[in-house]
Amino acid sequence: MPVGVLIALAAYASFAFGDAAIKSFGDSLSVFQIGFFLTIFSFVPALIVRPRGELWRDTYKLRHPWLMQLRGVCGIISMAMATIAFTSIPLAEAYALIFLTPIFVTILSVFILRESMSPSRWLVLAVGFAGVLLVVRPGFKVLEMGHIAAACAAVSASVGAIVLKKVSANERRVSLLGVLLTYALVFNGIAMIPSFEIPTWHQMGMFLMIGLFGGTGQLLMIAASRRVAANQIAPTQYSQIVWAIILGGLFYQEYPDAVAIIGLVIVVASGVATPGVEAARALLGVRMARIGRRRVTTPAPERVD
Repeated sequence: MPVGVLIALAAYASFAFGDAAIKSFGDSLSVFQIGFFLTIFSFVPALIVRPRGELWRDTYKLRHPWLMQLRGVCGIISMAMATIAFTSIPLAEAYALIFLTPIFVTILSVFILRESMSPSRWLVLAVGFAGVLLVVRPGFKVLEMGHIAAACAAVSASVGAIVLKKVSANERRVSLLGVLLTYALVFNGIAMIPSFEIPTWHQMGMFLMIGLFGGTGQLLMIAASRRVAANQIAPTQYSQIVWAIILGGLFYQEYPDAVAIIGLVIVVASGVATPGVEAARALLGVRMARIGRRRVTTPAPERVD
């Protein structure tokens, strides 16, 4: 296995640990307050990885201002919805629904970007969706707000990924990152005011730890992208489902049954085969700090979180 792929696996493990830590907040703080502090701590690694030759003062010199605003809105929606999902439902179920993103990206690519899709690709999408249904089992299990939020996170992240594909060739990378950060800080900062609570030292420590996990994951992803192609890295994101099962069991006593595990395997297999996987790398506003610096490439039979 190439070293770059191993590094990417380590990066997604770091992201998974950060997501598991987010779950520990539960309903102790509002989603907006969690989002605000996560954005602040995620900005530190963003400063470290600012692309050479680009200046932060050029962040808002936009070539596609309206599309960039749309991407910012999608970012805050996906961030808030993903946070609700991680803090209210089992990690494995949250990931299964959020990993619908490649499927949605592919569908949107057909209808918005006019990309072609073979019947076999449509079959892969249907199989992936069936896998998610096995995990969630609507009608057999009670659907909670977290399930709906995870699906909304996937939809909004998909729209954001489509926009990213449209603008990435012309916009500065500092702009791709800076606009998302600005939206997250301003929106969450205002929305958290009515229910604001001063975080405890423990909670601040958790925010710092999540920031370290995110920053470490980001730096590892950069190292991985320098060694192997993007289409080799993208499938490694599905290793997060394995971590979700492990971490959910260790820290939150969440144990998926046999049917759910079969569904998760189907989700992983279909996701790796989905042309939208490469686009899904823009997934989860929760990881906004690692979105901007990523080299955006045209999805090979796959694409991004």
